[in-house]
Amino acid sequence: MVNSDTCYRAKLYEKNAIGRVWETTVNDLHTFPQTRKGGRQMIEKQVEQMLRKAVRLRGGLALKFVSPGLSGVPDRLLLMPGGRVAFAELKAPGKSMRPQQVKRKRQLESLGFRVYCIDNPDQIGGVLDEIQSP
Repeated sequence: MVNSDTCYRAKLYEKNAIGRVWETTVNDLHTFPQTRKGGRQMIEKQVEQMLRKAVRLRGGLALKFVSPGLSGVPDRLLLMPGGRVAFAELKAPGKSMRPQQVKRKRQLESLGFRVYCIDNPDQIGGVLDEIQSP
């Protein structure tokens, strides 16, 4: 299953912006490093563009989700045919969700929503298949 609290291959411990250390988990679903033409590292914007295109090709909408006053919300609200709804947090390959994003992800999941962290273009098809499955 693609849905996880972390989407990266990294050290077991990392520091956040204010120097606090938190434990992380390694997600073995990915092969890294993910590169694009010319051997340069892929960035989050490119993963996001690929997701928007794939959703559009399936007849859905990938709306930019912004919630003033509420930090850590996912980047995109995915609206698929048949009333299927999910949230997607996009990351560059190898990057991790911030602790606030993980907290918000768990909060949305507790309300019954699907929330995905996508950091590899190869995940997009599987995520959309899962959203559209009954």
